[in-house]
Amino acid sequence: MSKQYTRSEVASSNNKEKTLIILHDKVYDVASFLNEHPGGEEILLDHGGKDGSEDFDDVGHSVDALELMKNYLVGELVEAEKTYKKPKHWNAKYNTENKQDQGTSPLMLAGVAVVLLAVLYFVYL
Repeated sequence: MSKQYTRSEVASSNNKEKTLIILHDKVYDVASFLNEHPGGEEILLDHGGKDGSEDFDDVGHSVDALELMKNYLVGELVEAEKTYKKPKHWNAKYNTENKQDQGTSPLMLAGVAVVLLAVLYFVYL
């Protein structure tokens, strides 16, 4: 079992010797990565002691970066303080909800065809 951290413990560890960041309810110590981070050490220090999940997701990271993160994982938040909910990745092949909202239905195509034929009839006849 990995070490459990509270948000207050993470918040108190934001310096160049120990820089804890929360990403998706997991805790990473990125102090040894500060000088290597492509975006510069400032971005990591700005997010140190905080939950950087939203900004991390907004930037979009490579598969290599996601693999590299495993080296800095030191624990996770205590259960009572976890807030991350995994996104529901939409996949049309397996999604059974709201089938009518997933594109053009045959009934809608038929309606458009009828309107188009009516317009052509009245314009050209």
